[in-house]
Amino acid sequence: MSAYAYGFLFLLTFLTSLRLSVQQQRRPTYVSYVCPPRITFLKNSTYSSNLKTLLFSLSSNYNHFYSFGFQSLTEGRKPDMVFGLFLCRGDITPEICRDCVSFAINDTLNRCPNGKKALVYYDECMLGYADRDILLNPITKTGQLMVNQTSVAANQSDRFSKVVLSLLNEAAMEAASSPSKFAVKKENYTSSQTVYVLVQCMPDMPTLNCSSCLQQIIKKLPRDKIGARILWTTCTLRYDHYPFYNETVRYPPLPQPAPLLPVMTPPQASALPLPPGKGGNSIVIIIATVVPIAVYVLLFAVISSFHVTTRRKKTYETATADNDGEDITTAGSLQFDFKAVEAATDKFSESNKLGQGGFGEVYKGTFPNGLQVAVKRLSKTSVQGEKEFKNEVIVVAKLQHRNLVKLLGFCYDREERILVYEFVANKSLDHFLFDSTLKSQLDCTTRNRIIGGIARGILYLHQDSRLTIIHRDLKASNILLDGDMNPKVADFGMARIFEMNQTEADTRRVVGTYGYMSPEYAMYGQFSMKSDVYSFGVLVLEIISGKKNSSLYQMDGTAGNLVTYTWRLWRNGSPLELVDPSFQENYQVNDITRCIHIALLCVQEEAEDRPTMSEIVQMLTSSSIALAVPQPPGFFFRKKHEELREAGPSMDSFAPCSVDHDSITNLSPR
Repeated sequence: MSAYAYGFLFLLTFLTSLRLSVQQQRRPTYVSYVCPPRITFLKNSTYSSNLKTLLFSLSSNYNHFYSFGFQSLTEGRKPDMVFGLFLCRGDITPEICRDCVSFAINDTLNRCPNGKKALVYYDECMLGYADRDILLNPITKTGQLMVNQTSVAANQSDRFSKVVLSLLNEAAMEAASSPSKFAVKKENYTSSQTVYVLVQCMPDMPTLNCSSCLQQIIKKLPRDKIGARILWTTCTLRYDHYPFYNETVRYPPLPQPAPLLPVMTPPQASALPLPPGKGGNSIVIIIATVVPIAVYVLLFAVISSFHVTTRRKKTYETATADNDGEDITTAGSLQFDFKAVEAATDKFSESNKLGQGGFGEVYKGTFPNGLQVAVKRLSKTSVQGEKEFKNEVIVVAKLQHRNLVKLLGFCYDREERILVYEFVANKSLDHFLFDSTLKSQLDCTTRNRIIGGIARGILYLHQDSRLTIIHRDLKASNILLDGDMNPKVADFGMARIFEMNQTEADTRRVVGTYGYMSPEYAMYGQFSMKSDVYSFGVLVLEIISGKKNSSLYQMDGTAGNLVTYTWRLWRNGSPLELVDPSFQENYQVNDITRCIHIALLCVQEEAEDRPTMSEIVQMLTSSSIALAVPQPPGFFFRKKHEELREAGPSMDSFAPCSVDHDSITNLSPR
């Protein structure tokens, strides 16, 4: 064997041993993994190829996308689309995070071979992938509770429990309001013993969602053991009696890209030409030849991969897929030709006019291929300007839910601004609800289904979509009904998208419909998700009663709107007087009373007293959840000096005194 070959083998062995040594030093501490059985892909399938590309992108472009140790990407299209993400613990260095992610990629494939869905946890990081967005559709429906079975000493138990709960709540508040969504705390529970706490959410979660997630799992955590942790897809927490996190390294800065030398395999090495020479210079010559080539190749790969992944990530941010698997790729692909829209509506003829909203008229259109659409033609003098128009296009194009109206496209042609929606056969809810003849088509079962569908649609806007959206104009005329009387929330012209850490906002321009507006929004311009909850409560009362909130109702010699009227009935113990007479006796007393109860919880005057949409959906679907006693509602038109009597005994049968807000269930030790 020549001196060159010996020199190259020496270099190869040295670099390999060095890399293995570093990898062994930084090998992450395994905690747990999830791999759903029987959900697999074929070895040479498109899904397999997309998965490999995605995992390569997550690891190789780490330095470019690093932000609080978190990244999510998607690769391919349905049905072979792969969604993947990683999250590193907020106190570790970028180098340790990168090594943990690299290790996790190989480890996950070994632990879950050919699995379409996988989630693996280490002390330092977590990594997951699936055929759908696992932040919206978790791989597992149950969190993983892990407990140190050693109990706290009996004489320290109360103090320990109080300290742990206090630290968890403080850390949850700090994490929810911080950009990194990470916080640690510690405190002595005896003169010589300390408890340490760590909480973390996905960094792209809105503040309210992070806080809600942490509060829900805090309730599940035992506090009589010396250590425990809960692993959940979107948030985690842990406490222990020793410092399990790095107290000196937190919120690491953005690292600069620094390429590593590749380790070449023997077949690659043998293919390289060896320059002539001899003696002690052979190793120097080999290094001078191999290293520059390797660095050049690596830089080229990193730059190319960065370009591809950036383009892929941008596409994902502007694209989404509906339940039928049809992709919306770019805004340009949604644009309709104005002449085609004009022809489809017969030049916006009166015979095709479906109605008129606050910003313009709506027409039925039929294209040559038979596709029926609803065309919203914004008036040239509409208050909705270019900003609002673009807002509605962007918002609705990204929203895909069975209880939201689907945007098919738009048209922007000189002064013409047009939105093209799916055609919903049965017009709007108010068309049936407030018509003395047509309301009979809405029996109690149908109305319950409509209430549930609206709740799920608003929940999607608030929590389950990738954006946090406040509708701000939820009312009966903005609920469309399809051929089966299923509801679809429509008209997002005044919707507001909240930033990542935003939970509420103020505005000088109050838009919406009086009677549906919450008091804090109508009077002070303050709106939040609880503003939509108030509007939902009003809408539920209208659906149950078949009456408009804006009408005046007399009771006890005093006039008031529907909310006021309902509260007085509830206070007097006669809520069933609200029920639409068209039901006759065809309804369940307990179910209808529960709906009225939930509606009153939604219209309470103080925003913080109102439930979230997540809690509302649970209340509507589970009769086992106890409901809180409703407080007086926000009477926008009430008299200032009107005295409200305390709720009497007659309310007790309708208003249990506690409410369970938990939404994560079936936690089991792993």
